[in-house]
Amino acid sequence: MTLLKVGVLVSGRGSNLEAILKAVGSGVIKGAEVSVVISNMPDARALGVARRYGVKAVGLPSEGVAREDYDGMLVEALRRHGVEPGKGLVLLAGYMKMLSKYFVELYQGRIMNIHPSLLPSFPGLNAQRQALEYGVKISGCTVHFVVPEVDAGPIILQKAVEIHRGDTEETLALRILRQEHRIYPQAVKLFVEGRLKVEGRRTVAAR
Repeated sequence: MTLLKVGVLVSGRGSNLEAILKAVGSGVIKGAEVSVVISNMPDARALGVARRYGVKAVGLPSEGVAREDYDGMLVEALRRHGVEPGKGLVLLAGYMKMLSKYFVELYQGRIMNIHPSLLPSFPGLNAQRQALEYGVKISGCTVHFVVPEVDAGPIILQKAVEIHRGDTEETLALRILRQEHRIYPQAVKLFVEGRLKVEGRRTVAAR
């Protein structure tokens, strides 16, 4: 069986990356392999996570490089490890750099991201802070397909997280992160099994 090649883009500690690697390694996600993990921050802890799981880890510094030029380098690195446009899957797991329209269109329908809010509420940076400052009672996390606009792609899965009295950004982020670790592998599993269909803005998961 030909395995779907997955590339993961990271910038930080790699906890969502590890959740995905565990799901692949345990057989929860079948039919796919993470063939490369790439970070724009060469000292990112996530690269160490990749190495522990025997996955190729690539540090590709982005500082001082124009966005489209950098994304061209990303495409080259992904393709070297079998993550081809139109065939592979790209996962953003704490990747803190904006993707260019060129990159998004090249891998259209094959890039996923996870965001720590119930989109379309609180897109962009500091979503937990935004939720607390706004005073909402429920926050959560969202897995969505990536489009050129920030955090605006079709939603795949969401999980609600209740906000407690006295929550800080840190305590709320921790509870949301636990749910991220659950729904991101689930979304990848649905994709690998060919069970996701996008109809306009709506993503339908076949049973």
